[in-house]
Amino acid sequence: MSKKLVIAGGGHAHMLTLAHLDEFVKKGFEVTVIGPDTHHYYSGMGPGMLGGTYRPEDIRFATRHLVEKKGGLFKQAKVIGIHPVERTVSLSSGEVLPYDVLSCNLGSQVPDELVEGPQDDIFPVKPIEGLYRAKQRILELGAKEKIRIAVVGGGPSAVEVAGNIWRLGQEPGMQQPAITVFAGRSLLPHHPAGVRRRASASLAARSIKVINSSRVQKIQSGLITDAEGAQHQFDLIFIAVGVRPNRLIGDSGIPTGPQGGMLVNHYLQSTKYEHIFGGGDCIDFQDRPLDKVGVYAVRQNPILKHNLMASLTGERMLPFQPGGKYLLIFNLGDGTGILKKWSIVLNGRLSFLVKDWIDRRFMRTFQGFE
Repeated sequence: MSKKLVIAGGGHAHMLTLAHLDEFVKKGFEVTVIGPDTHHYYSGMGPGMLGGTYRPEDIRFATRHLVEKKGGLFKQAKVIGIHPVERTVSLSSGEVLPYDVLSCNLGSQVPDELVEGPQDDIFPVKPIEGLYRAKQRILELGAKEKIRIAVVGGGPSAVEVAGNIWRLGQEPGMQQPAITVFAGRSLLPHHPAGVRRRASASLAARSIKVINSSRVQKIQSGLITDAEGAQHQFDLIFIAVGVRPNRLIGDSGIPTGPQGGMLVNHYLQSTKYEHIFGGGDCIDFQDRPLDKVGVYAVRQNPILKHNLMASLTGERMLPFQPGGKYLLIFNLGDGTGILKKWSIVLNGRLSFLVKDWIDRRFMRTFQGFE
């Protein structure tokens, strides 16, 4: 009987494995890929899709098409349970799939504890495809009247979302929305002063209001209540309060790290279950904490692909080396960006053009396998 490889999630850390899935199939392994959608959206270009710089097809990979082209089996479903002792996974479709080796790239989710009641016109920044629905809603409402939009969160995604909402307001027939960012303690608190200063100046120049030193206590459809009990009314609310790993890992009894992700060793392998691997936002790297940024998922690609094959064939595995400092660029939505690497901080049109070139090249590389 052929060995079974199950790949849970078609995210960034699995891109190279999916692109070379035929190598596993040719060796006689049965490969099944599970994903909630037939496409996977690249998060780095999500705010640009919200602002209209990119179309949905510009920022997504055709996961199902690629898997089937390479000889694998694709199942459109969510993984709702992992059973490491039995070596099975349970799907939202009701199926239970056995595996010999499992790889998890289940991503992350925006915490929703602040939300109460119906979620009409409340948009978490993940899943990314939800940002396109948000765009359509803004265009619909903003063509009729001046609307009020809140962005809850003070990190990079909040800055990018606010800036790209502003860009939508520049569309013909649109009234520029009144945008308020509830930044919590401060805007971009974990970034250098030069980045914070440039981001704040960009938002202020476009009359995007930033509220600091006031935490949001409750979010309801059309209403935000802050920690002091004051209520603020809005037409749409975006939630960008950071992300956390999928809770499924811990709920399945698999050891997790301090951030709640699956604890993996330097082979990207569960510290307890040697037949389970993982990458991207859903893991905690045992050797040292890694920021929840896509660059690490991309760097994990070749190691994860190699080690999945090695686990099936009995060959020697390779260790993952996270690498040094990474390039960080924010898309501010007005055709400019903020670029940071090492001690260098730049802002302006060139910074955005660098990000746009890098992102489009990444997309062309993996869309070319489809």
